[in-house]
Amino acid sequence: MYRFLLSRQWVILTLVALVLIPAMVELGFWQFHRHERRVAQNGLIEDNLKAEPVPVTELTAPGHTVPRSDFWRHATATGTFDTAREVVVRRRTNADDRVGMHVLTPLVLDDGRVVLVNRGWVPAAPDQKSYPDVPPAPKGRVTVTGRLMADQTTGSSGIKDLKGLPPRQVMLINSEQQAERLGRRVLGGYLDLTDPVPAGGSPEPVPDPDHDSIGAHMAYAVQWWLFAAGVPVGWVILVRRERRDREADARAAAAAGDDDDPADGASADGGSDGGSTDGGSTDGDPTDGDPTGGGSDDSGSYDERADVVSRDGAPDEGATAPRAPAEA
Repeated sequence: MYRFLLSRQWVILTLVALVLIPAMVELGFWQFHRHERRVAQNGLIEDNLKAEPVPVTELTAPGHTVPRSDFWRHATATGTFDTAREVVVRRRTNADDRVGMHVLTPLVLDDGRVVLVNRGWVPAAPDQKSYPDVPPAPKGRVTVTGRLMADQTTGSSGIKDLKGLPPRQVMLINSEQQAERLGRRVLGGYLDLTDPVPAGGSPEPVPDPDHDSIGAHMAYAVQWWLFAAGVPVGWVILVRRERRDREADARAAAAAGDDDDPADGASADGGSDGGSTDGGSTDGDPTDGDPTGGGSDDSGSYDERADVVSRDGAPDEGATAPRAPAEA
């Protein structure tokens, strides 16, 4: 009944189904883990944004890698902006997704160390090579507050660190690179400025990270799992349909064979009857009963008694003597 499952077509189909099921289950768990990470990140962002600001020197130091648990922590720093060593970071977007640049200004602390401050977004110059118009940083000794972020790398940001850029332009915010350029000890990571707010709204402050939406990862996970469950169900449906179609074809073939049998029997009977009539009849057959081929014909027969002669040469008593020919 199910021998068709051993055919090449069904073996391939079954193998494909067996591969798809675990693959879809794994894709579902992949999306589920992304959902979990997104939920955990949202919780971390919310907690760190609510935390009280602390001095930046308590959270980082030169050569320090900022751990994820300290991302978005509010930190304070007091010092003087070194606007002469200011640079801009290319290919950055604002809240409206306009492409421009971030302004990165070193803040020299009282102890001589430096913390990098991302003052916000400005439009890029028309030719992309010229230095853009950047509002000046506050002069004198200032205290700033910002969200602590880790150094950017190509791996973490997906942005390629291009070389040969125009003067005072960079691709990544990286404390090690800036320490080499400045010739100073630079704290690991940087601050996204939140206070004081720039006069006139420029540079545009970097907005708080989104921590309300969780994305569609959970929906994608459920979708993949439903697909995985649907594969065996679909396979069973196809198998049953194939069996039903084959049984229907077999019944149709059997019915067609039954319809052909009476005609074949009638033909065979007719041939048999005809053979008995034609071959078995002895009427008019001159050879029947006479193996020598001689037969009796009423029209040409003669009386055998006339030819019967006794052993002694005399005619048999019961025989009729032949008649003498008539005289002419």
